[in-house]
Amino acid sequence: MNLLLIETATSVCSVALTQEGRIVALRESFDPNAHSTQLPLFIHELITGHPIDAVCVSAGPGSYTGLRIGVSTAKGICYALGIPLVSVPTLLSMASLYYRQHPDYHGLICPMIDARRMECYTMICSVDRMKVDKLTGSDDNVSTYQHINVSTVRDTHADVFDDPSHLSSFTSHLDKDTVTFIGDGAAKTQPILGRHPNACFDTSFCISAEGLLSLAQEKLARGEYEDVAYFEPFYLKDFVAKKSVVHGLR
Repeated sequence: MNLLLIETATSVCSVALTQEGRIVALRESFDPNAHSTQLPLFIHELITGHPIDAVCVSAGPGSYTGLRIGVSTAKGICYALGIPLVSVPTLLSMASLYYRQHPDYHGLICPMIDARRMECYTMICSVDRMKVDKLTGSDDNVSTYQHINVSTVRDTHADVFDDPSHLSSFTSHLDKDTVTFIGDGAAKTQPILGRHPNACFDTSFCISAEGLLSLAQEKLARGEYEDVAYFEPFYLKDFVAKKSVVHGLR
């Protein structure tokens, strides 16, 4: 099965094409506010000459505009081609990607998306790794991680980090285990959360459509498709329009 993966929940615009469970092409842009122009180009480059069987889109929370662009594009493709649409929670896909990039890490992950000011969208995740012995073609057995199961320890929240007294839920997890904070919201929370000895921050992590793959495959295997007509992103907060700063507009 060939999948198209779309990640536009943050300032990163990322699109991947998979074939038989493998990512064979990836296009990404880190230019802010470029989703509406870059996303159609990336998709055209990836699917030209490559039929796709389903589309997976990052469902949020995240940027209101980014999510609208990604989801509306995914729905349009699925409607036009008559193929299934699946969605994956953005924070869960971030955690899944980090665990796959760091196969020796067994602590907790807290993906964070910057929600402006001192607010972040957060989730805390844990992992169960299944070791499988695989023959290498000789008489040697190589023990390797073949499957990971990422589960949520703390559901999605919109947390405000302006007062340390509000962070008891994080402290309860930090007192028990190492928690690595990732995502574009992690840096601004480090002065508060970094006071705990079990808090780690990985500022090198970058969100990507790659993180959607394993979770999308699981949903497709279970037949958990979205309704193309009625599916909406998970915004978590209501959209608040701001006064235009463009001269001549009110």
